[in-house]
Amino acid sequence: MDEELRKKLMEVLKDKRLLEVMKHLRKANVDYGKSIMLNTKIPIQEVVELLDRLERLGLIERVHGATLKNTEAKFKLSKEVHKHHTYYTLTREGDHLLRQLDEKELIKAYIDLVKNDQFALDILKIADEVNADHALTYSKLLHKPLEEITHKLEELERMGLLEEAQAKIIKFRERRSKPKKETRTHHKYYGLSRIGELVVRELKRQGVIPK
Repeated sequence: MDEELRKKLMEVLKDKRLLEVMKHLRKANVDYGKSIMLNTKIPIQEVVELLDRLERLGLIERVHGATLKNTEAKFKLSKEVHKHHTYYTLTREGDHLLRQLDEKELIKAYIDLVKNDQFALDILKIADEVNADHALTYSKLLHKPLEEITHKLEELERMGLLEEAQAKIIKFRERRSKPKKETRTHHKYYGLSRIGELVVRELKRQGVIPK
């Protein structure tokens, strides 16, 4: 992947929803906001904003013309439809980015995003150690104000490196900082996502995060 495209990839990875929209458009070929909302479960106002951001990056473009064939808009059932919405498709650059985006390239880009951000590295290290916990625990362990911690946790979740623990009850083995055998989740619990685990593993291998 060339340097210019990698810069755009790093912008996309700052908000995982951008990548979700791009991947959907790759499947659909051509689609519009409401359909993207239904397929990605992203609220429509956010979809509109994400489409605008991707268009500004040059990774998607608007489809011109009065009608579309279902060979172009794969999520349309009728053979031909009149366009009552603004339709979007990947640009050649956007398609090229997705074609080159394997797991290795994804991990490399994420590492470039966080390797010089000590705050992010500290949180990822704690997330790896405690597995799943709420913002107050991160705040106590890192000796930082709760507001700062919450903001950074949300940023890393938006990137896709952290995710909310879904279970209503987190077992002791899943939350290592908790002395009880199990605890009910009255707070939002943050833990590493699958890609977050892979990124932390590589950061450890490179010595950026201590083992």
